[in-house]
Amino acid sequence: MCALAATSLIACSQPGELPIPKSPLEECIYQTNKTSFSVWAPTAQAAKLRIYETATSESPVMTVDMKLGRDGLWKALVKEDLKGMFYTFQLCHEGQWLEETQGIAAKAVGVNGTRGAIIDWNQTDPRGWEADKSPEIKPSDIIVYEMHHRDFSIHENSGIKNKGKFLALTEKGTRNPDGLATGLDHLKELGITCVQILPSYDYITVDESRPDVPQYNWGYDPQNYNAVEGSYSTDAFDPYCRIREFKQMIQTLHAEGIKVIMDVVYNHTSSAELNGFERTMPGYFYRFNPDGTWGDASGCGNETASEKPMYRKYMIESLEWWVKEYHIDGFRFDLMAIHDIETMNIISSRLHAIKPDIILYGEGWAASAPLLDPSEIALKVNTWELDRIGAFSDNIRDAVRGPLDCSNAGFMDGVEGKKADLMFGIAGGVYHPQVSVPYWTASPLQHISYVSCHDDHCLRDRLNEATKATEDEKLAMDKLAQAAMYTSQGIPFIFNGEEVFRHKYGTKNSYCSPDSINAIDWKLKTRYSDLCDYYAALAAIRHAHPGFCLGDASLVQEKLEFIDVDDPCVVAFRINALEGIDSAKSLTVLLNGSKKLVSIEIPAGKYNMLAHNGYADADGLAAYEGSYISAGPTSATILAEE
Repeated sequence: MCALAATSLIACSQPGELPIPKSPLEECIYQTNKTSFSVWAPTAQAAKLRIYETATSESPVMTVDMKLGRDGLWKALVKEDLKGMFYTFQLCHEGQWLEETQGIAAKAVGVNGTRGAIIDWNQTDPRGWEADKSPEIKPSDIIVYEMHHRDFSIHENSGIKNKGKFLALTEKGTRNPDGLATGLDHLKELGITCVQILPSYDYITVDESRPDVPQYNWGYDPQNYNAVEGSYSTDAFDPYCRIREFKQMIQTLHAEGIKVIMDVVYNHTSSAELNGFERTMPGYFYRFNPDGTWGDASGCGNETASEKPMYRKYMIESLEWWVKEYHIDGFRFDLMAIHDIETMNIISSRLHAIKPDIILYGEGWAASAPLLDPSEIALKVNTWELDRIGAFSDNIRDAVRGPLDCSNAGFMDGVEGKKADLMFGIAGGVYHPQVSVPYWTASPLQHISYVSCHDDHCLRDRLNEATKATEDEKLAMDKLAQAAMYTSQGIPFIFNGEEVFRHKYGTKNSYCSPDSINAIDWKLKTRYSDLCDYYAALAAIRHAHPGFCLGDASLVQEKLEFIDVDDPCVVAFRINALEGIDSAKSLTVLLNGSKKLVSIEIPAGKYNMLAHNGYADADGLAAYEGSYISAGPTSATILAEE
């Protein structure tokens, strides 16, 4: 007889190879006359299924002994209509009953995610969902906008009704107090084509049972990887509500020509002891040091083991679930270097088979060294080994805006020593004969070009910390930085609110700071409308000129030519022979990080000036004919040859 484990969980012994189910992992399958349950725990001695009337009921209405199959799954079948009820599993290991769990693959959950919900999935689709299709976007048109649901809409000046909710991105015609577009209309105005939403699966730190209490978290503390977070829904107590509203958000964005990329955090869990992984198969899903202590490459107390067959299967099927059920268009992998290369490439192959244009990228680093050989993991330097998976480029980031310690503001503030890494970023991280920095991508589409994201300081706070420039000078630096991103052969990525010069009062890591720190004040769009217009113009220029995204390493090597400029704070380049690729014969860019006017010689010709001295227009600022190009201090000039 198993006794209840009252304190910490125990590590199970795992002799030999464990059975891995061939069929997809489905812990709860509802039908009107029966519901089948299963949980993977091949080394457990016993298992029980408990059925509850509500997500918060103290006592179960039913307890069922489960039976172990040859595939390692404990199974139970209840021949009743259980719709609207909730379930948990309880496993016995080495004579001790572990605490109850919703399992590892719950797809619908109750409030705060501690119990699985038994639902009819046919009732989760909003009207017209069956006709929802991802927009077709050429690689050269991919521009990613990273956003947090609360940041984006919670401020009183947002003009949005469903503040901080999934439904905020379904509202049209929202305006700030001065009548300027916010929300969805702002995204369209900005010209971005993809939103990357911060974690939207069910995470642990926000108490969903208290919706009227302001609570904030980025969501990098996973609880249920396959279920939708309830705090962004209008009713976290209703399992259907969060699912339907999340789908409504995706459906609306798709209809407006915007893809949805989801930030996923499979590298660690919020708490190993409280997680379903440890409450079903303790000791299996994580990595451990030789002395038995937890691996901690995530810096969050644990690291998951993607190389283990069942966790690999779990990751793959979880991602497939989000693509198939929710029509997700791509994924951003948090601390991707904790995962092994083989698993990531299998993921890419499986997801591309479902959605050929899926977008995949992640952080090519970890908080500390993972417990695998560096040659086996998805480090940035191994990106060239990844199949159609990109990585964030700290090369171009630190070159343009300066190092993490804020000791300087980099190229955009005229700091020397940044030129090589900026050129590397302009080339999209591929091998180029004029670039001295070792390449780490096989395709420029694997290079995510950015200067700031949710991590670390936002761009305005970075400028405030790293330079004593005037506000006008900082705005010029902001424009120069983004001109470099938008003319890079990589994929441009911007952080929500950069375009309206948002700040977070200097808070570097605002993952749990209140709305007063994180919310975007939409009055800023009025004050900094010129900056916002510049961002939109850069997007329009990129859309109009696919020469800025050749998409192939050999084409970059053939057509991208860096112009030799004897100034450590100036980078100039031409993209030549674009017939059949671009409406322009060539594109010329001069990025001037120095504090003086710069002029360089170019081939004589007729040009359309697309950007110059802080102004930009995809239709052209002016016609230009000559053999020189100039840029004022801290500015960019872009020419398209007729």
